[in-house]
Amino acid sequence: MKILLLIAIISIQFFYPVHAQHNPGARQIAMSNSDVALSNDVFAVFNNPSGLAQMNWRELGVYYSPAPFGISEMANGYIAYHEPTGFGSLAIGGMTYGFELFRESKIILSYAYNYLDKFFGGVSINYHSFSIQNYGSQGAFYLDIGGLTYLTNEFKLGFMIHNLNRASIANVDNQIPTVVNLGVSYVLMDILSVNMALEKDISFKPSIQFGIDYELIEYLSLRTGFSNQPSRYSAGLGINYSIFSLDYAFFTHHDLGLTHQAGVIISFGKEMSRIKMIKNYLGLN
Repeated sequence: MKILLLIAIISIQFFYPVHAQHNPGARQIAMSNSDVALSNDVFAVFNNPSGLAQMNWRELGVYYSPAPFGISEMANGYIAYHEPTGFGSLAIGGMTYGFELFRESKIILSYAYNYLDKFFGGVSINYHSFSIQNYGSQGAFYLDIGGLTYLTNEFKLGFMIHNLNRASIANVDNQIPTVVNLGVSYVLMDILSVNMALEKDISFKPSIQFGIDYELIEYLSLRTGFSNQPSRYSAGLGINYSIFSLDYAFFTHHDLGLTHQAGVIISFGKEMSRIKMIKNYLGLN
């Protein structure tokens, strides 16, 4: 039975692009991962490292999905930390996915640079390992790169290339997917972001992704989104109070059904940075 379950899990991983191995964050998932040009929290370390350079505050994020689609063997979790410095932004992240028979793990280091508060670039070095019980484990290094630019204060363009060097494990093609993501983001008065992205896994058809994040009232944000290839609808909410952001999301999969996600982000110094930005905008400094 366990062998059959292992085969089923691996089949889901390869033949259904559920992307359990990347694109974490309950906020991001609620917007159907359309945020490549937004990328303004610590999970940018996985989704677009250039976005880290927008943040001049520390942030720690944890995301966990204990049983996607009701299957505990597909449990996955992520953790990420961002540290701003005088020479750019540094971040570290980790991921685990699977169960005792089959497990993936990843460690990621990222660097991002801000040029004139208009152009942002980032690169990540990943070590991704696969382990199958009684068969051992193997790993590979690969690179992610990303870029982001402000066309206006409200309108941004962004891109991300995941697994740029097309690393693989045991000569199995696309064991680690190579994905190109291009997107736009429009932010209105810091309470509404409208995001659209085009994601292309080299082994699948392109996917169009769309998402909205709206701050309904102070401390409460509502999110929704959709994508195709596979067809998916998503929604969620965020509770933002003091240094804490608590996020919840759900999304549908055309074959696997409905699943739920949750995460928390702790920000150190973000509110002071926001006040300074508003003062600069109003010319009070």
